[in-house]
Amino acid sequence: MSDSKNDLTKLGLETQAVRGGQLRSMEREHAEPIYLTSSYVFESAGQAADTFSGEISGNVYSRYTNPTVRTFEERLALMEGGEAAVGTASGMSAILSTCMALLQAGDHIVASKSIFGSTVGLFNNYLGKFGIETSFVDLSDNSQWAEAIRPNTKMFFLETPSNPTIEVGDVLAISEIAKSKNILTVVDNCFCTPALQKPLELGADLVVHSATKYIDGQGRALGGAVVGHDEHIKELVAFLRTCGPTMSPFNAWVFLKGLETLKIRMKAHSDAATELANWLKDHPNVAKVNYAGLSDHPQYELAQKQMQHSGGVLSFELAKGKESAWKVIDNTQFLSITANLGDAKTTITHPATTTHGRLTEDQRLAAGISQGLVRVAVGLENIEDIKQDLDRGLLHC
Repeated sequence: MSDSKNDLTKLGLETQAVRGGQLRSMEREHAEPIYLTSSYVFESAGQAADTFSGEISGNVYSRYTNPTVRTFEERLALMEGGEAAVGTASGMSAILSTCMALLQAGDHIVASKSIFGSTVGLFNNYLGKFGIETSFVDLSDNSQWAEAIRPNTKMFFLETPSNPTIEVGDVLAISEIAKSKNILTVVDNCFCTPALQKPLELGADLVVHSATKYIDGQGRALGGAVVGHDEHIKELVAFLRTCGPTMSPFNAWVFLKGLETLKIRMKAHSDAATELANWLKDHPNVAKVNYAGLSDHPQYELAQKQMQHSGGVLSFELAKGKESAWKVIDNTQFLSITANLGDAKTTITHPATTTHGRLTEDQRLAAGISQGLVRVAVGLENIEDIKQDLDRGLLHC
């Protein structure tokens, strides 16, 4: 049996994160079980036929029906305020599945310039081969979104705050522009999660996640998810059923454990990042800090209105470019030099040569990514220790 998500919709996010979608077998276990099975047994040929056809509900094959994955999907949908969700093998497979299920050759996407490098590559290098064209606009310039619309525009895609420049887009305004032309709005909510921001409540149609990041919270497993209206999620389920980029039951179980502590972790990440951003802002060798929680951020007021806290990711500029950026990174002693984020461990990377390394220099500069930019995803270590570790390199820039 499972708790009805309707019974939990009016409860707090913390309660939803612990109780949403909870499933118990006849053994009455307290913790959620992992259903590590590829297929399911039927009582008769007729029952098998009716289940496969959809005449009756039930598990068919773990590529697209698994109780552990379903628990994760129901819990995340509840937390995001969506009607349904679908789990995928990674964050990029969530974006790919959304586009493949809801678009077709001849359609047009409008996307913000400041999105994850692999997303740019997906849009340009792969969807483009199948006749789906993408135009890129400035995330925070609402007029550019409106001006980029064509008769065949079917989707707006944005990431807010953006990776790695922490630009903030007005989800409500952009969604209203899209709705006026019957265009879907898809928001990558990876940096915030529903603990800090709920794009569906602001008018978005779909939310995509890399569950690999904050939803897991400890860098253990790959996964993604899409949350939204039933009609759209049904299309994604059909795509995943046929094509197979689905979430594994074990990873879903890991993400369920991550969701339980999401709210308190995101506040801790945000508090630490705010303190670090203010410290970096006053550092004599830092030219600029990008963080939505700083009062001089260009979209500070919007971020305060749209987000509950400012998130755990920031970036900063060094005037001498790549040489100084690498010096800071290489002089750290315990910060993890890795492109992943959302971990209990603080991570540091040079976006121009890692996460956005496959873009051209012109594409990077258009997205605000210079050779002197360093991105830090602030973990849960002692904040004074993080400052001290960064200062080793900063003092020599």
